[in-house]
Amino acid sequence: MIAGDLTALLLSLREGVEMALVVGIVLAYLGQAGARGARRFVWAGVAAAAAVSLVALGVLTALDAEFQGATEQLFEGTTMLLAAVFLTWMVFWMLRNARFLRTELQRGVQAVLESGGAAWGVFLLVFFAVVRDGVELALLVFSTPGQGKILGTVVGLAIASGIGLLIYAFGRRIDLRTFFRVTTVVLVLFGAGLVSHAAHEFAEAGPLASIEGPLLWSTRDWLPEDSGLGSILRALLGYADSPHAIDVVAYVLYFVGVWLFSKTNLIRPVVHATAEATRPA
Repeated sequence: MIAGDLTALLLSLREGVEMALVVGIVLAYLGQAGARGARRFVWAGVAAAAAVSLVALGVLTALDAEFQGATEQLFEGTTMLLAAVFLTWMVFWMLRNARFLRTELQRGVQAVLESGGAAWGVFLLVFFAVVRDGVELALLVFSTPGQGKILGTVVGLAIASGIGLLIYAFGRRIDLRTFFRVTTVVLVLFGAGLVSHAAHEFAEAGPLASIEGPLLWSTRDWLPEDSGLGSILRALLGYADSPHAIDVVAYVLYFVGVWLFSKTNLIRPVVHATAEATRPA
């Protein structure tokens, strides 16, 4: 599996598990509430969200194909920066809201059922919950350095679906604490790489050329970024075999920004409320 596919697999696995948890919680609660007939609208919401996500990926790919030279670099740098922003927001959102995810979804479903508009209400609830992660995944996969990525995305989503099936269809008890902890670290490292790559693209295209700075070091002789391991490290962690000052500064500033934001009141201490997901009683 090439570097792009491996990175896409990890990204789609993380996003896919989050989507699977949402769908599973809603399906289980509908079963408890005796509204099994509304379950088909859950799948309709998932299908609609998937369609929107695919359209978003298609639009990004089509636009990228239209651009050349400096314009292409500016477009790719911008999408990388946006992807890093969305990814970081998602990480902090999950850390802040994980413990309340099940309760909020169940309350949303209950409100829909009590309003009498179960069909469209359930559809919209699931659609908006899933499309957020779906569009974000499309942006992340598009921004991932490297070729391919389709296979990795499909495999990652398939594994995530399997995890969701084990938890909610068969009642298997799965500890997701380590999964979310490790993937959160990987996502932050990936975000730093995106910011560094974006800064490099902006410098190459012109806007930041004056502050690109000198070449700091070169590891190309023993670990070129186009080698097997080098390409994986580049796609996943933002590795560059010949970084300029702006690349390293952007990488470090991202971590500083994440650390400073984590110290504000906008985020609670890390809570892994989804750490142990079980089939709702």
